[in-house]
Formats: sequence, C-alpha cells, structure tokens
Amino acid sequence: MSLRIPPARVVFSDADRSEIAGYVDEALRTGSLTLGPRTIELEREFAERHGVAHAIAVSSGTSAIEIALRILGVAGREILVPANTFFATAAAVMHAGGQPRFADVSADTLSLSAETTRAALTDDTAGVVLVHIGGLVSPEVEEIRALCDERGIFLLEDAAHAHGAAYRNRSAGTFGAMGCFSFYPTKVITSGEGGMIVTDDESVADEARIYRDQGKAGFFGGAHVRLGAAWRMSELHAAVGLVHTRRLDQFLAVRRRVAARYDAALHGSGTVEPLLPAEGCEHAYYKYPAMLAPVIDRDSFKKRLAEEHGIGMSGEVYARPLHHEPVFANIAQVLLPVAEDVCARHVCLPLHSDMTDDEADAVIDAINAVARS
Repeated sequence: MSLRIPPARVVFSDADRSEIAGYVDEALRTGSLTLGPRTIELEREFAERHGVAHAIAVSSGTSAIEIALRILGVAGREILVPANTFFATAAAVMHAGGQPRFADVSADTLSLSAETTRAALTDDTAGVVLVHIGGLVSPEVEEIRALCDERGIFLLEDAAHAHGAAYRNRSAGTFGAMGCFSFYPTKVITSGEGGMIVTDDESVADEARIYRDQGKAGFFGGAHVRLGAAWRMSELHAAVGLVHTRRLDQFLAVRRRVAARYDAALHGSGTVEPLLPAEGCEHAYYKYPAMLAPVIDRDSFKKRLAEEHGIGMSGEVYARPLHHEPVFANIAQVLLPVAEDVCARHVCLPLHSDMTDDEADAVIDAINAVARS
C-alpha cells in the first residue's frame, strides 16, 4: 500500500549528502575509521548545543545507557524504571547487573512523575532512570531530581527522544548524573546508528571513554581496566551525525510548527486529544502522542487512516508497558494502571523534519473524517 504521508521520513538535503560523502571519503583515504576527527567534532558540537562540558559518542543509545549505569555502579542494586519506555531502558539495567523495578507514569507526560517515583521507591532503590518520552522533559524533573538527592540516589536521564528539548531553558540530559541520547535513524537527528552520553563531570567522561573502547586505559593501547565492550562510534557514522546535528534547530522549528497546528486543530475535539506541554517545556517532538477516546478502537482507527486516506501513523511510545513484556515476566509488580491505560489508548501522529502545512492539514482532515464516521 502506497501511503500519501508516511509515519516517518529521514531528511538529508542534497548539500548534506554531499558534505557527508566528503567526510566519508576523507575517512577512507586516511584510514581513520573509528574515534577520529569527525567523532571529536561531533562530540564538541553536540556538547555545545546541549550546554554540557563533555559529550561521548558511542555505538547506540542502548550502549549509552549501559555505560552510564556501569559507571554509576548498579550491579546487584535495584533501579527504578518507568513502565512506559522502550525495552532497552530496562534491558540496559539488567546487562549492567542491576534489577529493574517498574513504576507507573503520568498521563500528562507518559513518563515518571514525582508522585509515581515516590510511590515506587524502596529502601533498596539505588537510582532512578527518567525517560523523556517523545521528546518532552517533564515539568516535574526538578522535583524528581530533588527527591533523588534527598534519598542519596542517582538520577539518570534516558534522553533518547530528546535532542534539543529543554525545561526552563535547561537542556534535556543535564538534570541528572548523565544524559543518554540515541541517533537511531528515525530520531530527530541521526547518525544511522549511534548514541551519546553527556555530562559535566570530567572523571565520568573519562570513564565513559574507557568503557566504550573495550575497557582499555587508552585508545592506543594499555591495560584493560574496566569490563567494557566494542561500543565505539565509527567515523562514517560520526560524519552523518555531525551534519545532522548542525540541522537540529532547523528540524525542531519545523516539528514545533507542525505540532502547534495539530494542537490547535485537535485540542478539545473529544476524539483525539493532544498531550499539551506545560509552561517552560521546549518539546523536541520526536513523537506527537495523542490520546484516543475510550470508544475508539486503535487498530481500526489506524487501519482506516492508512487504507482510506493514505496516512501512516507512527509507532506508539509505547504499545505495551514493560511489565507486560514476556522477557520481564519474572519481575514482581504491583498494578500500574496509568501506564496500562496510556499504552493501550494513545496514537502518534506523523511528524517529519520537513513536513509541510498541507501535509499536516491532510492528517488533521483524515483524523476528523475517521472520527466522525
């Protein structure tokens, strides 16, 4: 089936592709294929854009989280994770030797709130992973950080969705001990595959560089001092990420314009209700989640949009809570009703970094037509 408006679109201009090709040719000519000058340049520009002292490029958003957790020393310890997040958030805890404990989320942000965090904490909790779902930094992030500080436990930010997002002019990834970003192809900016750890702590940055390169004390050799892995970013991926990072503000402007159009058209419709960001939140809009009225069947709704109107809805964030995933079935849980409800009822509207007003209006018209019939 040919879709008039696809669920996602990866955007590289002719000029961007040409610049990337030049960087790739340089890497091939010089033989500098990993942890070379383009990686260093990407790290510097990403750090500057997000207002941090250090950025460490790695092979994926998942490896970014695992490295951060290993630095924080989670082995044998309980780590609080929202029930509504991607598999990798909790899996990274387990790969780092920790034990996830799932917490419920807020219906306003699809992420942890101070209340749900407080309710899930135990005497054994060593840290909290806050996930900025869809690119929205929770307006309760400072309260959650204060709660962690009171308990003497860490706050780690899974900012995989949140490139360029902020709360009260403070960038995502800078509220906790570290922030972890993903450069997967569908993200606001991409390196093809890759991730980034950000921090203001020089010793933490040094540890992250050791972990990403097989735990070696130095790139050009030396003893293996940590249980690291092949978590490096190649120069080819860094070239892609560097060019895309320079487009971040341009992409955010487009996404925010389209989101404002969706907000104005759908808020109060009674059928598809947007999750409006609170004051002070600068949303990255990796995703545009909206809640369906309880009477609307999500599968049927999405099928009709695709078949009757050529509109491809983006994947949910997420379609099921983690405590319903078979791989985590052995982790004892209490009821997590909000996560179960929002996972079952929300959809994500198409949102691209080059989306036009006409395309956004076509999505709105199609949603209204399906909702009315």
